Amino acid sequence: MRPSSLFTCSSLFITTTLVSVTRAQDRTSEQSEAQITSATQECTPYSYTPVSQAIAAGKFPPIWTPATIVANDTNAMAKYQSIQSQIPNISPNGYQPQSLEGNWTNFTYPSTDPDCWWTYAQCTTPKLAGLPPDLAAVPEPDTLGYGFDDGPNCSHNAFYDYLQQNNQKATMFYIGSNVADWPLEAQRGLADGHEICVRKYPLFSPRFVHSLFPQTLGLIVTMEIIKLVVGITPTCWRPPFGDVDDRVRAIAHALGLRTIIWKYDSNDWRAGTGSITAADVDANYQALIARAQNGTFSTGGTIMLTHELNNFTMSEAVKFYSQLKSAFKYIVPMGVATNQTQPYVEANYSLPSFDQYISGTTTLSASTSSPTGSTGQASSSNTGVSAMRPTIGALGGLAVSAAFMGSLLRLLM
Repeated sequence: MRPSSLFTCSSLFITTTLVSVTRAQDRTSEQSEAQITSATQECTPYSYTPVSQAIAAGKFPPIWTPATIVANDTNAMAKYQSIQSQIPNISPNGYQPQSLEGNWTNFTYPSTDPDCWWTYAQCTTPKLAGLPPDLAAVPEPDTLGYGFDDGPNCSHNAFYDYLQQNNQKATMFYIGSNVADWPLEAQRGLADGHEICVRKYPLFSPRFVHSLFPQTLGLIVTMEIIKLVVGITPTCWRPPFGDVDDRVRAIAHALGLRTIIWKYDSNDWRAGTGSITAADVDANYQALIARAQNGTFSTGGTIMLTHELNNFTMSEAVKFYSQLKSAFKYIVPMGVATNQTQPYVEANYSLPSFDQYISGTTTLSASTSSPTGSTGQASSSNTGVSAMRPTIGALGGLAVSAAFMGSLLRLLM
């Protein structure tokens, strides 16, 4: 996710340039936004009234900053106070990013893994009573739980078009700041029938990954902004880097979120950083496909970590989709794989069951409540977004959100 991971791959040519902020043909609805084929237009910032008004009124913290309670966000404070009694007294584990990299210098943790810390031992069955296990693999045989982290990507139309053309639904883990930056793109996720889950608002710097207050607020604020923009309240989340223990699980559980992890990592987000190359990512996809072909998942399916992060990650998903489709009997969203037919707090939207999905019913009719003021207008500014824009050619493209995450957030790698 560093800037160095944003590179030319295959036939996709990427350049970075200053893009003048021009008015797109139509930035007033999800439907019109989905019709834009120019990546430059897709990633031109626009104003979305509900978000700009909420931020101006001090109801949300500034985007692309660690979440904090702001004076006018009484809902977030009330929610935080309401769950405090459900948060166990477990000290934060590790020093990030060192622990994530296997460096335990100046930190000791019992080998018995008392807090079910995934970073330490990939533990997914909590040791604290009352917490459900993480979803690290889907129960249905020969099935891939399909999902993408770090969206919505401003230039995702080509990728979402591809999924739509293949009648393929997925679980999309959205970052709150991306939803605020690209609200119509977030709305497309739901409109296309994908399952929407929480990622964060935004990903935290290393010292905040396990800090209680920002950890809790990041989830609360992301849920609030998804509700404001998309009109639904998710019931699932994925921890950044998988860095979760029973204390963090308890926070998520108290907020009504089930924790989704993974069994295999494509490492697509690391391509171009350190020693990770595009060929390494290809090899990770190919290894998963080989396992599916040799019967590894004949008694239970799996999940691989993949991203909507940038041109490369989306292109990899397209590149290997047909091979995954041939290797696995079924490719379904996480909620479908686990028969979570009511994926949101709001009861007016349903996911198909696993049996319905594999029988061809990949979406169910829904009467989702429209977000308040669901129109946007192109403008010369977007809160928290710079005028420096990547431009792209061919599929998907390099999202502005990816550039921000590379420059601001993935310093924790």
